This record gives sequence, C-alpha cells and structure tokens, in this order.
Amino acid sequence: MSDDSDDTLGRFLTITDVAEVLSLSAGEVLALVRSGELPAIRLGSIGQWRIEQRVLESFIADKYDETRRIALWNEAQYADVAELFGARRGHRRTSNS
Repeated sequence: MSDDSDDTLGRFLTITDVAEVLSLSAGEVLALVRSGELPAIRLGSIGQWRIEQRVLESFIADKYDETRRIALWNEAQYADVAELFGARRGHRRTSNS
C-alpha cells in the first residue's frame, strides 16, 4: 500500500512538480538536475526530465542531514573558540597570581 503523496503525484515527477514541492523555480530544479545534485532521467523523444518520487524524498532527507551537520559544525567551531579563550583567560589569571 502506498501513501497519499505517491498516489497524488505518481512515481515520476516533472521538473515543474519538483519545483512546486521544493518551492523553487523550474530553472533552479533544472540546475540541480544538470549539476547531478538531484538525480533524474530523460524520457521520451524530446528527452523530458523525470525525477522519481523516492529520489526526491531521499534528496530532501539528505538536505536535512546536510543542514544538521552544518549546524553542528558551526556550534563546534564556536564552542571551541569559547573554550580556548576561556582556558587562556583562566591560565593567564593563574599565572599572574
């Protein structure tokens, strides 16, 4: 049994469908496809791009993971700086005492 989004959109999505889901322009989605960041296939005699529903869901999940990793990296960078300055200040105080 498939979920409602699979029934509504079908297995393969057009560039326009994906643009609507991601709240992007069709040109932005096409750029993601052409760069290889968003895997797609070309179908038909004029080679229209199609993105599989599962591939789009995986792309979205990967973007969440990427955002989470960046946030953790930024937190770690700021934490290290604060810890270093805190340790140096504490060290200076004890050496001046």
